[in-house]
Amino acid sequence: MRFSIKAAKITLLFALMVLVCRWIALPYIFPRKHQYIVEQCATAYQLPPSLVYGVIFTESRFEKDAVSSKNAKGLMQIGEMTGNWAGEALGILNYSQEMLFIPEINIEIGCWYLKTLHNQFENTQTVLAAYNAGSGNVSKWLCDSHYSDDGKTLKEIPFGETKRYVKKVTITQKIYQWLYDIP
Repeated sequence: MRFSIKAAKITLLFALMVLVCRWIALPYIFPRKHQYIVEQCATAYQLPPSLVYGVIFTESRFEKDAVSSKNAKGLMQIGEMTGNWAGEALGILNYSQEMLFIPEINIEIGCWYLKTLHNQFENTQTVLAAYNAGSGNVSKWLCDSHYSDDGKTLKEIPFGETKRYVKKVTITQKIYQWLYDIP
């Protein structure tokens, strides 16, 4: 009988810790900064908000002034060529690279680019690989039987950094889905 009371206390303590983590600690670790912009752009580009949060978290940890070693900028780490392409395609007046530090512009360009990649590749894992490694690399991989069986999905990602990136975004997306009950 003592064991079952002790086991019940441990189970209750564990359940309490899970609730505290989910409702108190985890929202600080996995915030929804720029929620209105993320959800507006995700809806406009038919993307799951959890995917956008996963990309932002993985790319910049919500640091709007982040700059990568490859000079990608802002929340979604937009590169110069992608920014110029998107700026023109979206009709952003007087577009400049400095605009990538403005959350509204960065998130819109990032969502536009994710949607553009999705239109090209369809599969989310493949889209994320292209977001990280470039669509040219992914197109080559899809034509190589070492990396793809069907020319549409990747069975193997040859760049270690890209493989880790896809895994991180996927896990983070699942955390956002679980934590906030969002798609």
